Amino acid sequence: MVCVWTALMLFLLAIFNACDIINRFTRVAGELFGMLIAVLFIQEAIKGVVSEFKVPEAEDPSLEKYQFQWLYTNGLLGIIFTFGLLYTALKSRKARSWLYGTGSLRSFTADYGVPLMVIAWTALSFSMPSKVASGVPRRLYSPLLWDSASYHHWTVIKDMSRVPPTYILAAFIPALMIAGLYFFDHSVASQLAQQKEFNLKKPTAYHYDILILGFMTLLCGLVGLPPSNGVLPQSPMHTKSLATLKRQFIRSKMVKSVKESIKQKASNSEIYDKMQDVFIEIEDTPVTSPVVKELEDLKEAVTKSEKDQAEKVASDPTIHIDAHLPVRVNEQRVSNLLQSLLVAASVCAIPVIKLIPTSVLWGYFAYMAIDSLPGNQLWERMLFVFITPARRYKVFERAHASFVESVPFKYIAAFTLFQFVYLLLCFGITWIPIAGILFPLPFFILIAIRQHVLPKLFSPYHLQELDAAEYEEIARNPELSLSLSRREKEAPESGGGMEGRIQVCDAETLDELTTSRGELKVRTSSFGDHRSDQQVRPEEIIPED
Repeated sequence: MVCVWTALMLFLLAIFNACDIINRFTRVAGELFGMLIAVLFIQEAIKGVVSEFKVPEAEDPSLEKYQFQWLYTNGLLGIIFTFGLLYTALKSRKARSWLYGTGSLRSFTADYGVPLMVIAWTALSFSMPSKVASGVPRRLYSPLLWDSASYHHWTVIKDMSRVPPTYILAAFIPALMIAGLYFFDHSVASQLAQQKEFNLKKPTAYHYDILILGFMTLLCGLVGLPPSNGVLPQSPMHTKSLATLKRQFIRSKMVKSVKESIKQKASNSEIYDKMQDVFIEIEDTPVTSPVVKELEDLKEAVTKSEKDQAEKVASDPTIHIDAHLPVRVNEQRVSNLLQSLLVAASVCAIPVIKLIPTSVLWGYFAYMAIDSLPGNQLWERMLFVFITPARRYKVFERAHASFVESVPFKYIAAFTLFQFVYLLLCFGITWIPIAGILFPLPFFILIAIRQHVLPKLFSPYHLQELDAAEYEEIARNPELSLSLSRREKEAPESGGGMEGRIQVCDAETLDELTTSRGELKVRTSSFGDHRSDQQVRPEEIIPED
């Protein structure tokens, strides 16, 4: 009955265009939700590791595998497998920057390293000596759907007629919370994956997505299965994987040509001509292609008022490029179909899934939590607050968010403290027995807090910087970062074909160009441009090897 009520509410949300409210969720809500999910994953990982030393409920403690020596052995193996998977998964995520192996092998390891590590540690768990008791290490338990023990799941629709009216009405309360969770989770994920910076061709369909989700929830409820809320096609990571990052390479080359033209005191028309030459050279596209429309738009923006724009272009040569050189995304429907087919195939793969040790699952939970932290500005601000004043200059040596320079530290600390306290409140609600399902409610209350309370505590400018719609990042100061690697220094002068350099940009800079939330990092003028007259302190210089 809970799934039926949930489906009905999702239908109403879709029919009355309730998804419009998602535009009121600003970055602060998304960051809090992401941090809460990370905390809950870490909590489950810790609980899971501790449970490896205990006898599961409804199990006979007199069994051999639950004797002290084997229970203790199972716990130690659980720690090894948990941290082993966590460490190797995090390492494989950075495989693109490895020095060894071919480019295709490194990319494959970075994209599919986590499932490969699950397989590897599962295989390692079968290398235990024969003297180890059966059931050590502990493995996942999942009953087969076609077993007699699971037969009652398929008769749910027949049993609904015997549910008392009181229980039917009581099911509305948890259904309301589940519908709110699905609405928030699905809509925010879709919004992040379809933001304007990705330049998607297909229009958004939030209401249609919620309607389909309602049908899926109803179907699962009628057959006795857990409701489905798969958001792979709406995941920012999915959009990132389809992005063509060659455009970022084109942008960097165009910016370089603009700076050279400015040094030669060229006019804006001449600057545009050089930018066009670079674009066509790298794109290798005939002038008759549709891409010329972008160049015409760029030319119009550059030459619109040459006199008025001269100062702006001189101060920031990238001012017109970002708006007319978007990242391209290869949109397709294959991923959606494959996701559904793999979910269906996983039902038949239950005998294989049951071979995975539970401790490997706890390591995967921890990996998901840790991997989601980079790119979350709440996490980055929490780290920034604990940096001592004498060491904060280190932040400016690498790429950093714009609020670090534009907002005084006391306001950054106050805003971070507010988010942290609100995060503790949301996390505390999850610990309330039965009522823990109410945790989506504070996120909806946050809409009113953001619109009516926060503007009274922070100035509009500071609030816009701390709760910006997109991730704005400032490039590191080259004068302060004197410890560049030899590869970075020699890269502009190195030989090699254009194709090879584009391949490096497409693969190895993927994680640097986008955050874990799927947002593009918008790079503005460098902080070093405003402090070029400052001297580098001797202690900041790191000698080369």
